[in-house]
Amino acid sequence: MARGRRTPAGDVGPRVRDMRGPDLAQVVAIEAATAAVPWPRAMFAAEVSRPESIHLVSVEATHVQGYIFVTRYADVWHILNVTVRESARRRGIGRALMNEMFVRGDRHPHLGYTLEVRVSNAPAIRLYESLGFEDHGVRRGYYSDNGEDALVMWRGGEP
Repeated sequence: MARGRRTPAGDVGPRVRDMRGPDLAQVVAIEAATAAVPWPRAMFAAEVSRPESIHLVSVEATHVQGYIFVTRYADVWHILNVTVRESARRRGIGRALMNEMFVRGDRHPHLGYTLEVRVSNAPAIRLYESLGFEDHGVRRGYYSDNGEDALVMWRGGEP
């Protein structure tokens, strides 16, 4: 489990841990506030119940600041959802969630990682590239809210 980092004031900052049942309400609220087409609560609950999945939250005090949901398909980890509360962005929370996911996912070193990201989401694309993801094409009209294309990115494994 990743520990929080000390802030200049000596307080412990956000820490990454497994998602727990009581976190679901906060995850759903963050999703509703940030996503163009939010996942419904039932979708999060279904993903949590999958035996081959990773679901982590970044928590500060008792408040969820961000989350990641990843599921395993055959020979790849598919990153389904990485979201950080808008007021907590640009603090390294997304990177911390991804890094902890790599620690857990790399227990299966033969597996690669893949994700889709809106082509307009330059900050996320830069983050993913800095973590070793590469552009492997575009899915045209992938996003249902506005028909925006998705950039398909891979790290390790075979696309």
